[in-house]
Amino acid sequence: MNKKVLLTASLVAVFVVGTFGASSVAFAQYMGNVGSGGETGAYTLEEALEIQKRRVEAAAANPASGSGTPYLDASGVGGAAVISAAVFGGIAGAFFLKGRSGKYAAMGRG
Repeated sequence: MNKKVLLTASLVAVFVVGTFGASSVAFAQYMGNVGSGGETGAYTLEEALEIQKRRVEAAAANPASGSGTPYLDASGVGGAAVISAAVFGGIAGAFFLKGRSGKYAAMGRG
């Protein structure tokens, strides 16, 4: 395929996706329940604060049930770096060992 045609098609695709992506709108969550007639229920700021206060108290009373901390936290950024280094290092090591043998390995090496 002609490189100019491929490049042009790629640029057009990027601009079209960007145009449609920018036209989507994100709406914030409204406060209140919607009734059968479409009206919004009475859910005041004070009620919302009281519910959030109860949630925080429940999480503090039951620490084993989870408090929203991320999985595999391992005490912050350092622990996450160690975990990711072990995972990706293991994968790289497996590829390295598999690459030393097989159909396409150079003869006389290893």
